[in-house]
Amino acid sequence: MATNARDLNKQAKEILEIAEKWNVEGNFFFSTTFKRYLEQINILSELEKAWKEEGATVSKEYVKGRKNLYVNPAITEYNKTSTAANNTVGTLIKIIESMRETDEDAARELLEFIQGRKK
Repeated sequence: MATNARDLNKQAKEILEIAEKWNVEGNFFFSTTFKRYLEQINILSELEKAWKEEGATVSKEYVKGRKNLYVNPAITEYNKTSTAANNTVGTLIKIIESMRETDEDAARELLEFIQGRKK
């Protein structure tokens, strides 16, 4: 089952609500990393839409009218951005885990939500 943008926005809002509840949203590293992750998710959505509209392959015409077939560049960029987003989530989880030293309950609740164990 595909996740739509509304579901993603709802989940992001819930993560921020938990962060606010535990006064984590003011942590510079949490807030900038979370913002970066949301931007990456938006980019992924746009790239996916582009390659679905254009198809998996594109052709490039050369001077003599010959066409060569290539993988749609949106797919390549999607894969790169996916890798970056996965790394960003890893960083976000490390930031939250490091919060355990100062607030075990906040870190636990955020991690449970991100890992899908808390709805």
